[in-house]
Amino acid sequence: MNFLILFAIAMLISALGFKKFVWFISLGYGFSISGIGIALLILFSSNLTVLSVIFSALLIVYGVRLGGFLMIREIKSASYNATMKREIKDGSSMNFFLKILCWLTCALLYVCEASPVWFRLQNAASDDVTGWVGLGIMVVGLILESVADFTKNKSKKKNPKRFCDAGVFKLVRCPNYLGEVLIWTGVFVSGCAIYASPLQWVAAIGGYISIVYVMFGGARRLEIRQNKNYGEDPEYQAYVKKTPILLPFIPLYSVAKYKWLLG
Repeated sequence: MNFLILFAIAMLISALGFKKFVWFISLGYGFSISGIGIALLILFSSNLTVLSVIFSALLIVYGVRLGGFLMIREIKSASYNATMKREIKDGSSMNFFLKILCWLTCALLYVCEASPVWFRLQNAASDDVTGWVGLGIMVVGLILESVADFTKNKSKKKNPKRFCDAGVFKLVRCPNYLGEVLIWTGVFVSGCAIYASPLQWVAAIGGYISIVYVMFGGARRLEIRQNKNYGEDPEYQAYVKKTPILLPFIPLYSVAKYKWLLG
């Protein structure tokens, strides 16, 4: 029953994608995660622990921050909208059945991503060491993502036509996506000691692998865009040759050739 409620909430919110296709994976994504966090606090109000409250609250904060940021960018940035029209299908040529399938798949993914928090509450798990470790990883991811956004905005105000290679962008070229990976790594790790059945493991692993795949796909899309914009800049070429694309200290400098990555 709890799964059906969470799935219905994710479906209801991500249905924004029927208004604009990209919203299935942008506004629908962020606000669905927030909706799930709110639902967990309500559904398990009599079974909350310190950890489960913090995790649920962070899901809400994460989703509102992401959804709000994307909404503001949609409204204010004409260049962003033009870029998205070029890079992401608008769904106009997709038949209605495929749109329904995309909608259901996205809603299921969002529930699976947040499922470790749900399973912690459903299994009445106590506040364990693994949970606190996962929380620490998640917080680091949230901080990294916020710092990356601040750094890039500051850099673009100073020089709108130059790529950003300051601060955390010296660590990896896509620190925002690295922050996302850390956030969901923390959520997944937090449940590793409390998953009570193979199905719970499948849901948690499936959600985690899927979002990591999406982040690598996003990094590929960004790399292709930046190669078009800055490919002839010697400084940019030097930057990409010494700075990993997504994972720090791992010499993976490009994913542009991997066409199987979608994001």
